[in-house]
Amino acid sequence: MSSAVSESAVRGLLGEIADPESGRPLPEMGQIVSVAADPTTIAVTIGLTTHSAILWQATRGRIEDLLRARFPAVPQVTVTIVPHDRPAPKLGQIGLEAKSVIAVGSGKGGVGKSTIAASIAIGLARAGSRTGLLDADVYGPSVPHLLGLSGRPQIEEGKIVPQWLDVGRSRMPTMSMGYLVPAGEAVVWRGPMLHGAITQMLRDTRWGPLDYLIIDMPPGTGDIALTLSQVLPLTGAVVVCTPQDVALLDATKAIAMFRKVNIPLLGMVENMSFFVCPDTGKRYDIFGTGGARRTAQEMDIPFLGEVPIQIPIREHGDAGRTAANYDDPAAAPYFEAICTRLVGTLAAATAARPPLPALPVL
Repeated sequence: MSSAVSESAVRGLLGEIADPESGRPLPEMGQIVSVAADPTTIAVTIGLTTHSAILWQATRGRIEDLLRARFPAVPQVTVTIVPHDRPAPKLGQIGLEAKSVIAVGSGKGGVGKSTIAASIAIGLARAGSRTGLLDADVYGPSVPHLLGLSGRPQIEEGKIVPQWLDVGRSRMPTMSMGYLVPAGEAVVWRGPMLHGAITQMLRDTRWGPLDYLIIDMPPGTGDIALTLSQVLPLTGAVVVCTPQDVALLDATKAIAMFRKVNIPLLGMVENMSFFVCPDTGKRYDIFGTGGARRTAQEMDIPFLGEVPIQIPIREHGDAGRTAANYDDPAAAPYFEAICTRLVGTLAAATAARPPLPALPVL
């Protein structure tokens, strides 16, 4: 249906679009930066937070489609997205500044959980979100190896300086017990020591303000999830599994653990979903197929995506170049889809909450 074009009409239409982070209409949050409208051109500039950076392109497309549908006689429609700053809150008594804290766990080891956790963090950082990665797998920290980082962190003004990973145009802070313990040395700690180590890495690392902190959890259903649920409010958890039944049984235990400590489930990822022979192009479902998708549906959890078995993914991880998966056109789409669905799940959950009270007029 065509309408008369004007600045006020365009602004009214933009009120139908919700900010992906807050769920509020764009006008309420002061995110309509500028609007120009006449019979030949509509040009709008919208401010979105870096928390939703991976959704900027989709949001821009949705706004363009809405404007073209309402004003079909206007030949040129341009939507520009610019950053809109919104401070990260301080969480719990540890004072971590982060908008979303996401645990990545699994019911058992050997399913590629650390690779998925690192890849999610890298994907969000590449998109433009301020992202940190905490390796909480104290007994088997593998994030340093996957990222090609090493060396003991420095202490400055009482804070641990994280190891930084260059990710495209961004730098991502990372922290791991693997930076603190010599390679090959076993960590033999009881629960209280684990609690103290995780709390210290969260509280005393100089993370800076973050959109996302991704936490690589230890496999299984141990103390770390309980510790995290006690020291800061987790946004939710992602469970990684492989397709075969025995792995799915363990995954359901991890899901039960997260639910028991009141950590929302944000989704499941199926790793090692299938193998495509590089010589013939034939697909082989080595561990079966679709098990995680079915389990997610049965347990009312979003399914975030699948990652195939690929030799380059293994080679990149072994070489400490996990970030290179995003430069590989055969691997990148799988990881990008998982990150996009994860942030989309957060946006949908925010939009589904009861409306917040109107902001006060200052």
